[in-house]
Amino acid sequence: MTPCIKDVLQQHSKQLEAALNLDSSSARIEVQCLLQAVLQVNRAWLLTHPEQSLAADQHSRYMALFERRLGGEPIAYLLGEREFYGLTFKVSPTTLIPRPETELLVELALQRIPQHGAFRVLDLGTGSGSIALSIAHARPNAEVVAVDASAAALEVAQFNTHRLALGNVRMVRSDWFSALHGEHFDIIVSNPPYIAAGDAHLALGDVRFEPRTALASGTDGLEDIRRITAHAKAHLNVDGWLLFEHGYDQAAPVRALLQQAGFEGIFSARDLSGIERVSGGS
Repeated sequence: MTPCIKDVLQQHSKQLEAALNLDSSSARIEVQCLLQAVLQVNRAWLLTHPEQSLAADQHSRYMALFERRLGGEPIAYLLGEREFYGLTFKVSPTTLIPRPETELLVELALQRIPQHGAFRVLDLGTGSGSIALSIAHARPNAEVVAVDASAAALEVAQFNTHRLALGNVRMVRSDWFSALHGEHFDIIVSNPPYIAAGDAHLALGDVRFEPRTALASGTDGLEDIRRITAHAKAHLNVDGWLLFEHGYDQAAPVRALLQQAGFEGIFSARDLSGIERVSGGS
């Protein structure tokens, strides 16, 4: 006999909490998400039918997902999507999982992009397209170019572009600026790799399953940021901005790199946890 929703929530939330060191609320939400995906119902239905038993095939599919999550596989990869900036994005193991703290980068970019009129935006290392497409959705008059060196990641980003029905986005396969000869932009945004190659965090949590090339950047984590800051000016219009996310302890060296590259108005902005998460200049 298969268990009911109430029993699954109680038992498996505790198992996830213990196995993955999650807080009780997060563990319960994750079990709810897996159940919603298998049962094809919303959260309200799930919470109002606690005595509903899972059919045998539903239980089998749910258990397959739950066992993968117990093994540490990210919930976003199991579900195949993640919410970011109020939009739902397809994700896959070929892309980073969009994270809430990256929404700060989108906010800071939108503050600098007018509601109307022509404006060119470049997103370097777009991955799933979450940053580029969030900007394109909020600023339909802007022209957004999204680049990535990974063809597989661009396929995911293109899928998201079509699903969101955005007509102001162009995808380009490029190793940073290499395929953008002669192109200039009013703002360049990026969430580049910024973790040191030997950092122990690369072997922990969800990061273990994400593409290493989108995470690690040289011995100090700044190799790609150096490349971006060194070449960005050549692709920026007058008074154009460069904004990018970086590590929790990298704000000071990143500001120094921006200064060396000739940027002005250099700043760092803190996320909701008080961490200097995004830096930029013009």
